[in-house]
Amino acid sequence: MKKAIVIVLDGVGIGEMPDADLYGDCGSNTLGNTAEAVGGLSLPSLQKMGLGNIYPVKGVEQESAPSACWGKMSEASAGKDSTTGHWEMMGLVSHIPMPTFPDGFPEEIVSEFSRLTGRTILGNEVASGTEIVSRLGKLQMDTAGLIVYTSADSVFQIAAHEDVIPVEKLYQYCTMAREMLQPPDLGVGRVIARPFTGSAGDFTRTSRRKDFSLEPPGNTLIDSLAEASIPVNGVGKIDDLFCHRNISTTHAGSNREEMAILENMVKGSAGGFIFANLCDFDMKWGHRNDFRGFARGLEEFDSWLPSFTSILNPGDLLLITADHGNDPTTPSTDHSREFVPLLAYTPESSGFGIGIRKTFSDIACTLCNFFGIGNSFPGEAIQWREP
Repeated sequence: MKKAIVIVLDGVGIGEMPDADLYGDCGSNTLGNTAEAVGGLSLPSLQKMGLGNIYPVKGVEQESAPSACWGKMSEASAGKDSTTGHWEMMGLVSHIPMPTFPDGFPEEIVSEFSRLTGRTILGNEVASGTEIVSRLGKLQMDTAGLIVYTSADSVFQIAAHEDVIPVEKLYQYCTMAREMLQPPDLGVGRVIARPFTGSAGDFTRTSRRKDFSLEPPGNTLIDSLAEASIPVNGVGKIDDLFCHRNISTTHAGSNREEMAILENMVKGSAGGFIFANLCDFDMKWGHRNDFRGFARGLEEFDSWLPSFTSILNPGDLLLITADHGNDPTTPSTDHSREFVPLLAYTPESSGFGIGIRKTFSDIACTLCNFFGIGNSFPGEAIQWREP
């Protein structure tokens, strides 16, 4: 059976969408601005595929004969969150935005969560995760409370020191919060466990972060593939984003580890769909406004890419894209409402332009065609090879 692989470079947007002003994201351009900030990016593999044909990125030239089909996608869903972005890629467009809490969570929610857990709640504000842990980490250790915070996205984040509250206990508290924050009134997109270690002045968030997402409210491509007995596997936080429905994934602590897992998974695969998320761009660099780390991460991915494409067989399909932006050069530390790049590569074909797609759901339509299953998803299939 042939393989289709989707690699999501989490947060790697490619320029503001027309409605970016509604989200406070005018001027955001994760790839373009990062390249300018570091004096140019060296991405020869992505350049060869056609990345520079999508948008002028300093250091990444246009290719006259790219090896991949190139274009960009608009998000049809309301929002700029990982959950809505990944759901839309799998065919589920979210027209109603998930609730956000720019002034922190209502007192009744915080009080109920404190009652359920028996813990003092600290914070309850919009904050950067690294900043609030640095500021409240010692108090959390002293009180054995829970740091609760949110962002511009629909998230309820809970941070605690691993030596004070064991990670499994933190996951239990997240499960309680997930059960509290359900539709229709409080359909928060994700509850996120944010364990950390270290001491005052030197706290570090660990790789045992875990996302507790809403269950997708409708059928997704993953469900359709499962019904057709087509294997589905994932790398990174994919299973969390789909509430573990019809998919299990292998988690790791870094892009580098996830790329190694993905490569081994493809080598050992007899066919089917592999869905991978590389989250360091978003989690480690975008949210921390670390444009230098972001640039290094892009160049590391680019250096790895040739070894990965070399193991693909004729007939396999690789799609490289993103779920939203997270511009590390702007004052904001939140996601940004941006177009996302799309590169469609097969070992046996040359590339061409595939335009601006109206929805991320074009990926679901494309994979329905690729695997020969029925397609009931919005959007249009991508033509990834010349007719």
